[in-house]
Amino acid sequence: MMRVICDLICYGKAQAMTTPAPCRSLYVHVPFCRSRCGYCDFYSRVLDPAAVTPLVDALLHELAYYAAERPFCFDTIYVGGGTPTVLPPSELERLLRGLRRYAAPRNELEFTVEANPATVPEGVAAVLAAAGVQRVSIGAQSFNATELRVLERTHQPAQVAETVMTCRRAGIRQVNLDLIFGIPEQTPRSWLQSLQAALALEPEHLSCYGLTYEPGTPLRRRLEAGLVRRVDHDLEAEMYELTLETLPAAGLPQYEISNFARPGSECRHNLRYWHNEPYLGLGPSAAGFIDEVRYKNVADTAAYVQAVNEGRSPWSEQEQLPPERRVRESAMLALRLTAGLERRRFQERYGTDPAELFAAAVERHVKTGLLEADDAGLRLTRAGLLVADTVMADFLSVPTQL
Repeated sequence: MMRVICDLICYGKAQAMTTPAPCRSLYVHVPFCRSRCGYCDFYSRVLDPAAVTPLVDALLHELAYYAAERPFCFDTIYVGGGTPTVLPPSELERLLRGLRRYAAPRNELEFTVEANPATVPEGVAAVLAAAGVQRVSIGAQSFNATELRVLERTHQPAQVAETVMTCRRAGIRQVNLDLIFGIPEQTPRSWLQSLQAALALEPEHLSCYGLTYEPGTPLRRRLEAGLVRRVDHDLEAEMYELTLETLPAAGLPQYEISNFARPGSECRHNLRYWHNEPYLGLGPSAAGFIDEVRYKNVADTAAYVQAVNEGRSPWSEQEQLPPERRVRESAMLALRLTAGLERRRFQERYGTDPAELFAAAVERHVKTGLLEADDAGLRLTRAGLLVADTVMADFLSVPTQL
């Protein structure tokens, strides 16, 4: 089954610069939600109870076929969506226990499941804990009821605290809260109130993202129809700077553009993405990156299940990354981290000094104060964080001497 995929991911390609790195991370996409949020452009659909068992079967079937070709020992597993915790507890338990068969021992494993407020009753929390999940990422987004309505979120602010407490009682040690700034009509004051409400729950990790109006989403259509207005750019920058001041002062230093954590609680799974390391992606619309092959599964639950059941590849896209593209991507992704692009690590991996390879971009952005460079590496400055996309795009486009 899926022989073409197995040939690609198990044996690599002659064009690869080095021996392919082992795959130690697994992402699983569960597309079901109670309702669709107006700003979300991830592949998701309203929960159909009849589609749950076939999907879980297909997810475990897909993983088993990959595992038959190479032994996996995942030390990070991330189950996202969608909202995985809307699955019936019995099916959620079956999925999580099936994934654990391919995981490192519990004390070496970071096992994350995404949840929305009010989707983790005591029984679901017990299922998560029993399966070895020790990290839950909760989509709080805001603690302001008006802002939640703009985003078409169905929960109430108080339900965030209820969900956190339920997870804590079940013994889940790590909690992340997602928050969004730049919501129409949001102010720096209301954003600060959301930050303070989140901090009062003592999370180990906070992810704070600027709102984007993705094409094809209901929120984008409302914007184009004049029903909502973007927050002024300077006001949004003020909210981000408030974040940079508030969270580190509360004991959650920034370690990535949008992510803050208590020391030792950084998300190891996401760090794999930012270090451009391999990961296996399962499920409809899931992306993966194995042996220099970047792929994406079909973004349709029924089509995904049918392909797996019929022994066909669920891939809808695939790309063999040439060496120069891989190097550029690695540089760009590493700049998202506050640690920046570490020169020794990069040179050991690719055989070249990034400060020399990207000399033109480095010189330009050091002069403008957006980048700092020293013997250890290259890092965005405070000013550079505010225009990070512009700086990182330069590393993808400027001529190099590779």
